[in-house]
Amino acid sequence: MPNSPRPLVIRFGRLGDTVLLQPLLHKLQQRYGAPCDLFAIGGWPAELYADQPEVAEVSVLQSPRRPLLFSRERWRAIGWLRQRRDAPVYVCEPRPRALLRIQSTLQLAGVPAAHRAYLADTPLLENEHWVDHLLRFGDCTPPAFRGRCDDLVVDPGAAPQLRVDAAAQADCERWLHARGLHDRPLVLLQPANKRTLRWNGVRAVADDDKAWPLQQWAALAWTILETLPSARVLLCGCPREAGHLESIRAIADSEAVISVADELPLGRLKALLARAHSMVSVDTGPAHLAAALGCPLVVMFGGASPAHWAPRAAPGGVVTVLGGPPHSTRVDDCTVQQVADAWRNLLPLPTRMRWQAVA
Repeated sequence: MPNSPRPLVIRFGRLGDTVLLQPLLHKLQQRYGAPCDLFAIGGWPAELYADQPEVAEVSVLQSPRRPLLFSRERWRAIGWLRQRRDAPVYVCEPRPRALLRIQSTLQLAGVPAAHRAYLADTPLLENEHWVDHLLRFGDCTPPAFRGRCDDLVVDPGAAPQLRVDAAAQADCERWLHARGLHDRPLVLLQPANKRTLRWNGVRAVADDDKAWPLQQWAALAWTILETLPSARVLLCGCPREAGHLESIRAIADSEAVISVADELPLGRLKALLARAHSMVSVDTGPAHLAAALGCPLVVMFGGASPAHWAPRAAPGGVVTVLGGPPHSTRVDDCTVQQVADAWRNLLPLPTRMRWQAVA
């Protein structure tokens, strides 16, 4: 149990949602003079925030919807939260069903209502970026803590900034050497998103506003290799997306185009993004991760609004957004030429050999 109350932040989001929490976590660390504890879901939050000074401890639920009566991990989480019942609690969950689960869990843990602040009480403004929304929320103070913490002025253009711990760097270096990739500029492609795959296979392009046809990914890889012949193009994704990426690799039919879906645990992916030449992605979590690690990025949007959700570049990085409302609502409206031109224009190529040095 902490010696003094640390801010507790709760978000039951996906990878990108969890990346976007970083500026809020940093702000609360400054306001309360202590790093935050994070209560989240999924297998990524602990690795995501490894070696981050604004995060102290992370507790996660792998199965947040499992009934409480049959869930040992939920009872363990309640015990973990009970140890923090004296902390200021910032609930960043916007979805009503998840919010109800969080509220019931906090009640069972004995966290007083006066110790809680809810993002739902800070409405999202028109065209406000989600990071700015969270930072405004960070100015709020649970009733029990008013007058007990400092108010801060934080740059409204703040962007998530993540570090790579030494163990992940060493692991990535070993993997790159084993793969023969350590001396190559690496361009990463992220073709899939959470909706790409259904239980019975790949969702049809017409049913997924974030989908870009396989042939266009392959054509982009060819264009990248024509522009940067020494490069290797890595097709990135999670293991369940391996078949989808293999289809792109087969169309590209080049030894310089490599699918690595089965080889990228989160720590290694972070280290890879921190040293990669650049990335092209659809609007999905790894795009936010790339931006937070300073990897030059082109990101294609479908129906989601870039005004709210565009990845923000950490210092030294650059992000170019294509598509999205009001101009377009489908990623497949983007042409290969448009994406290739955006990739070439990220930064002058001679200054972007980030693969030559790793922090």
